[in-house]
Amino acid sequence: MVAAEAVPRVAPPADDDLDRLLLIRHFESALLRLFGEGLISGTTHTCLGQEYVPVALEPLLRPDDHTLSNHRGHGHFLARHPGEAGGLLAEIMGREGALCHGVGGSQHVYHRTFLSTGVQGESLPVAAGIALRLRAAGDGRLVCVYIGDGTLGEGSVYEALNMAALWDLPLLVVVENNGIAQSTPTARQLAGTVAGRAAAFGVPYRRVESTDPAEIRAALAAPVAAVRETPFPLIVEFITHRLGPHSKGDDTRGPEELAAARAHDWYGRYAEAIPERFAAADALWRRRVADLVAEVSARPLARWEAS
Repeated sequence: MVAAEAVPRVAPPADDDLDRLLLIRHFESALLRLFGEGLISGTTHTCLGQEYVPVALEPLLRPDDHTLSNHRGHGHFLARHPGEAGGLLAEIMGREGALCHGVGGSQHVYHRTFLSTGVQGESLPVAAGIALRLRAAGDGRLVCVYIGDGTLGEGSVYEALNMAALWDLPLLVVVENNGIAQSTPTARQLAGTVAGRAAAFGVPYRRVESTDPAEIRAALAAPVAAVRETPFPLIVEFITHRLGPHSKGDDTRGPEELAAARAHDWYGRYAEAIPERFAAADALWRRRVADLVAEVSARPLARWEAS
């Protein structure tokens, strides 16, 4: 079990933050249920427990910034586009109104300035290329790219970081370190540290252990602004916890590890800290997501026609 003092306390969240957190939580929980019912083809990876990362970062990003994500990217998308949850769900379920006509599915989504990929390490080189274009434009835009601790085993990550540092690219690299790469503990697959890797390229680094969106923003507002103004890349490592399995039922962690992840979960701590407010918001978003699932499930199958 985790000692009480090891679990950070939470402050009451802003309404917008709580709304986005609960939207993502119930959306991801619904996906696991839909997969279990055979209503989702292929696979899907949820970000249960990590929802606060993109929610905290969203106000620091401009609408015209680019966001590049990975296989665990639904929360990244919903933090940016909460009003388009129906399009994302339709994409995952292959239904009419899908963001990419149903051909991208859960992992490969392209929408406006958002792009996700299921190929480990692919997003960082692409992000560096986009950031090079943004640097030439000189209008203060940046690229926010999400990777996991497991992706640090990919050579393309280091090639991209090398170019980003050499070319002074406006690139915000967010490392969601949840302590496990698929089913391998990070300590068994990652030598050294994320901070050490940033130092090797001369890239500024920040470590975030808080789950409080307001506290995270206060700590990162100036560094993220510097990425735009300097410009120069920044690596931010979030020490986070993944509640669910890697994808569906492939969780090899023991009871103590899972209990530690649950102890750090914002959901239960908000429920305890602000019980009445949380219960009302939670019920609202649980109902909204259930209604969304019913509506999208009733749509015809998506059709793609080459132009």
